[in-house]
This record gives sequence, structure tokens and C-alpha cells, in this order.
Amino acid sequence: MNDDASDRLGTGNDADAREELRPAVDPSEPAPEAAPGSTAADEDREAIPGIERPDVGHAFTQQQFESVDKLGEPFITKENRPEGSPETVQNTDVQNVVAATDSGAPATALSSVVGAEALNTESAFNDMRDPMAAADGSIPTKTEVVRLGIGFTLSAVLCAIPWVALSSIILPAVLENINAGAKESMLGTINAVGSIVALLANIIFGTLSDLTRSKWGKRTPWIIAGGIVAGLSVGAVSLVQHSFGAVLFFWCMAQLGYNVMLAPFVATMSDRVPDKFRGRVSGFYGAGIAAGQTIGSFVGARLLAQGQSGMDAGWVMGLAVFALIGIAVVAIWPREKSNEDEPREKFSLRMLLLSFRPPRHAPDFYYALAGRTLMMGGYWMINSYQLYIAQDYVYAGDPDGGTKAAALIATMSVITLIVSLVAALGAGPLTDKIGMRKVPVALASCMFALGAAMPLLFHSAVGMYLFAAIAGLGYGTYNAIDQALNVSVLPNPEEAGKDLGILNLANTLSTVIGSVFTSLIVVIVKSVMGVTSTPSQAYTVVFIVAIVIVLIAAWLIVRIKKVR
Repeated sequence: MNDDASDRLGTGNDADAREELRPAVDPSEPAPEAAPGSTAADEDREAIPGIERPDVGHAFTQQQFESVDKLGEPFITKENRPEGSPETVQNTDVQNVVAATDSGAPATALSSVVGAEALNTESAFNDMRDPMAAADGSIPTKTEVVRLGIGFTLSAVLCAIPWVALSSIILPAVLENINAGAKESMLGTINAVGSIVALLANIIFGTLSDLTRSKWGKRTPWIIAGGIVAGLSVGAVSLVQHSFGAVLFFWCMAQLGYNVMLAPFVATMSDRVPDKFRGRVSGFYGAGIAAGQTIGSFVGARLLAQGQSGMDAGWVMGLAVFALIGIAVVAIWPREKSNEDEPREKFSLRMLLLSFRPPRHAPDFYYALAGRTLMMGGYWMINSYQLYIAQDYVYAGDPDGGTKAAALIATMSVITLIVSLVAALGAGPLTDKIGMRKVPVALASCMFALGAAMPLLFHSAVGMYLFAAIAGLGYGTYNAIDQALNVSVLPNPEEAGKDLGILNLANTLSTVIGSVFTSLIVVIVKSVMGVTSTPSQAYTVVFIVAIVIVLIAAWLIVRIKKVR
């Protein structure tokens, strides 16, 4: 045994030291064994103080030594690459693994490696990444994490209130005033076209934010600018409420501005929130969305009850909130650091077109995308048309249906607010504690489907109240943890903005699905029954279809392999 060589183990000369430690014997011959407590074993312990094992040369096989050498390969980045060396690396698998573990969830670290098996969650490999460090390399203080959480939550609440009030209550009422006989198809058209605009904006501006270099960072300028565009566009709708074409145009512009703000906003969670706190921050963000959406329904119903003056006030509310929210959130968050010196790929049209290319070798990413798309599609099939459902399904034929519908929606929103807040605030910390994301998301989808069955069983206001309670509980839980699940399946942290933009297509595509499915079902049922007004049977079919696609969404989420 060479004492000098043993002393060099772990000092950077491991390979040479191991060669000296290997005994000069035939490898095919079995290694001599020393019984526990024997003199030979004691001599080994004396030769290598502190090591409670026999000769290192016999403790590992040649293949194990090679594996250790492979894991020891340095991770070459743009910053530490030796001058003149090629940008490629000899062992790309190792590079991909380290890149994924730098900011992705540890259980998904190998998602970008073709043919890689799912990681053992008990393996020490899962501890390679510092859970207190964010993807941008910073280690925020507890106060900074709290400020990030407050900014996300405040934005979720304040944006959801006018958006739901306008899109679910006031905009449908405006379209009914324009043409009551074609209100469903007009609403479907506006939502579908607006969603296409939002889809393109989400991907394009998510990519552009990844490439932005400024003294304010890469996300801040887009968050502020997008909010201003959205606010001005929403305010313009109040001036053109009697023209379907003008309403369509400005609503699409509002969708554009909102997604210019949303894409870099959501990417900030991947950039700046450490993995240890991501579930908790996502939980508060989800609680903010759930609370804002239910408050939005309540506010929209109360404004609608005031007639035209209330509807006008709703558009002005949207103008103020969207124009100011980006500025307010950026002020609350710790200031984003300058990234002017950060290297980037040169901008080109080809690169922009490549931003539409989805990630490869990431099946979990696509299960999450499809699952969220269908889940939210079922949600919007019902919630985008809740005013029409209340008027034409619950209070069909009632001369006071309009007044009763507004009161019903207001009460439902209070019920949903209570249960969704309880679910959202509890689900995030709970999933952090048990280390699970996939199963709770799937169960939340099933709970929403159960709630959607209530109006079918109870064709009355009671059925809608039960829907608000049960589906609201499921939706609140879903919103609390789904964003953390989305971040966990990102295959490449360097393209987080683009990939999260693609995942957020679920928000856009789900609106298309909800609007197209519901409006198409209503049109078909009206045609089959030969009527011009909407029959209640149409919404019976709507509830059934929504339940089916939400259950499919739960099945897709369960198929994710590398997240528990």
C-alpha cells in the first residue's frame, strides 16, 4: 500500500493515485479476503487512517473506476470554456444532465437525455443541485422570496378580477345586446380568434424575453409594456360596444398585450424562485388566480345588475388594472439584475421561427401540455358561458331570468372563493411536504369533473351551487400546484421562457376548445331541434362533454413518469 498515493485521493490526482493503489496481481484472480477483526484488516486501517474498508484497489471494479472518472468530467460552459476549444463536449449526456439539474426538478434531470431511465428518487444524485439557489444562479434571501411570492399573488388576483368579469359576464352581455340570436357564435368567434393571437404572442414574446439584454434584465421591460398595451386595448372596447368587428379587434389587442406581459411573467418563476420554495410560491399564485377569478365573477355580476353604466365601469376598471399591474409587480419584486453582459445567440428570423419548435425527447412535457389544455378546456366550456347557462339552462323560460342569473352568479362566486382559497393555500405547502405534484393535479381534475356533474343531477340553482363548491375545490387545488408541475417538466432551463410559453399555450388552446366546443354544441342542438332560441338541452350536452375531456386530462397527467 502506497501511503503517498492514498494521501492524494480527493486532491485532484485521483486517477494517478488509484493506479498506484491497485495491487500488482492478475485481475482474473480473486482478491484475498481478510476476516473482520483480523491482523490484515487492522494493518489496512493503520495504513489509511479513517477508512474502515480493505484495500481500495479491491473495493471497486475497473468499470466502477471508469464510471467515477466519467462523472468527474467538468461541465464546460460559455464562461469557463478554454480559449480556442470547441463548443461541443466529449460527453454530451453528462452536460445535459448537469444543465437540467441546474434549474429543473431533480427527478426530471435526465429528461433531455435520449433513452435515459427515470431517476431513483432515493438516489444521492437528486442532491446535486442546491435547492436554495434559483435557476439564474442567485440565492435569494427569505425576504426576497416573500417579495417574489407577494408579487406573483397580487398580479394573479388583480389581473383575474377584470379579466373574468369582462370575458365571462360583461363581454357576453355586450354581444347579446348586439345580436341575441347569434350571441353564442359571436362569443365563440371572439374567444377563438383572440386565443390564436394570444398563442402567437405567448411564444414569440416568451422567446424575445429570453433574448433581451438590458440594465433592467430580460423580463421586466416586457412585463411593463405588455400591461400598458392590454390596459389601453380594454379601455378602447368601452367606446365601440355596438360594433362586433371593433369589439373583436380591440379584444384581440388586449389578448396580445396580456400575453406579452404573461409569458415573461411566468418565466420569472423558473428564473428566480428556488426549487425549495417553488411549490409554495406556486400555491399562493394559484390561490391568487382562484380568488381573483371568483371575485371577478362576483364583480361582473354586480356590474351587470347596474345596466349599461355598470358595464362601462367594468371596461374602465380593466383599463386601470392592466395598465398599472406590470409597474406595481416589478416595484414589489427584488429588482431584476442587469444582464447586458450575458451572452446570447444573435437574433435572426430563423431563430424566431425556431422558437415555435417544441422541445424534443420530452414526453412528460407534452403530457403536461395536453393535460392542462384539456382540463382548462373543460373549465372554460362552462365558465365562459356561465351567464348564458344561468339564463337558458337554470332559469329557462323565466321572465326574470336575467336578474336571477346575475344573483346566481354572484352567490356561486362567493362559494367558489371560499373553497378555492382553502384548497389553494393548503395544496401548495402540502405537496412540498410530501414531494408530489402529479397525483394531486390528477385528483383535482377528477374533483372538477365530479362538480360538473352536479347541474346534470340537479337541474336548478342547487346544482349550480354544488358545482361552485365541488368544482371550485378541485380547481383551486389544481391552480395551486399545476404551475409547479409545469416548471418541473421543463427539459431545458436555458429555454425556459420559450418552453413555458409553449406550456402556457394550454391557457390559449383551452379557451379555443371551450369556446368552439360550447358554441358548436349549442348551434348543433338548435339546428336539430329547429329552434332559434337556445334550448336547455344544449347545456346538458355541454356539461357531459366537459366532464369527459377533464377526465381525459387527468389520465394524461398520470402518464407523466419523472414527477411524482
